[in-house]
Amino acid sequence: MTARPRLRLGFLTHVEGHGDAATTYRHAQELFVVADELGFDVGWVAQHHVPLAGGGVPSPWTFLAHAAARTRRIRLATAITILPLEDPVRLAEDVSVVDTLSGGRVEIGVGSGASELEYAVFGRDVARRRELTSEGLAVLRRALANEEVGAPGFTIQPPAGDFTERIWQGVFSEPGARHVAAAGSNLLLNRATYGHDAPTDEVQRPWADAYLEDWTRARTPRIGLSRFVFPAADRQASLAQIGPSVLAAAQRFGERGGFAAGIDLEEALRRFHAFHGHPEQIVEELRRERVLPVATDLITQFNPAVIDHDAAVRALELIATQVAPALGWTPAPPPSTPPTAASATDPSATDPSAPPTTRAAHLEPAGA
Repeated sequence: MTARPRLRLGFLTHVEGHGDAATTYRHAQELFVVADELGFDVGWVAQHHVPLAGGGVPSPWTFLAHAAARTRRIRLATAITILPLEDPVRLAEDVSVVDTLSGGRVEIGVGSGASELEYAVFGRDVARRRELTSEGLAVLRRALANEEVGAPGFTIQPPAGDFTERIWQGVFSEPGARHVAAAGSNLLLNRATYGHDAPTDEVQRPWADAYLEDWTRARTPRIGLSRFVFPAADRQASLAQIGPSVLAAAQRFGERGGFAAGIDLEEALRRFHAFHGHPEQIVEELRRERVLPVATDLITQFNPAVIDHDAAVRALELIATQVAPALGWTPAPPPSTPPTAASATDPSATDPSAPPTTRAAHLEPAGA
């Protein structure tokens, strides 16, 4: 097996906020800009058709197309696209368009989802979600390989780049991890496990080991580890931001049977496998994380907390400057790629001597 690649740093947004949809979406886009400036390797977005407590985005590829125009180097990905609810050929077209616009920065994470309501809305059988995911992924792979799909003579446009190493699958079991290895996909592990009382990393480490054990491809396997990470001045400051929404989310899980009824905040933080507080505390706890030693990608997120935008920006800064470097991460040098759509709005995208567009400017609504 080839050498383990450098650790990549990512952040995942569920596109939630305290304001209206326009404000929430604008703030989520700003997080991509900030992460790009800070050197994050990948920005991920989750797909939700049923609204979350603070919003959610049903059309992640439209969202990522806009992010592509506002960023220069960060890779753009989904975690996840709910594959059974998509036409895989149309999905491949969207993916290829965003990849073309971004200069080849796209990765795609897919999964089955689990919302009975979402499946009902799109006329799909939730009981067949795993089968539908496998069927859809087979078509998606062929389409992104520029093979004929749908009808003789048809291939997607624009022609897709090489996605051999850019497809991820989310799983919630050891058999699922082995299935992903057999399919040759990268592995996505959720921030928390449900239906297990043991700590999340204790449950997930055997899944990661099974994936690596069954991997037979020549290329290096990738494991994306999603974790709830929220650094602040201290534990009390972090709880002031995340506590109320984390407890509310845990109580909603309890109503659906995911967590025990009457769960308190301390247990909610444990079940969501939260890393919060001063950066040094977080680093110490992450160094004890059981899955991180075999992960190639650390994907930080604030969900299920719904936090203030300024606090989210500051948290990304602390992750990139204090937490991730202490774990061995270093920003990758900017790639030497052709200009992307970002050059239309940011002169620094094509002229290194030009000052970068300010964060304050990115925050202004269009036309302001």
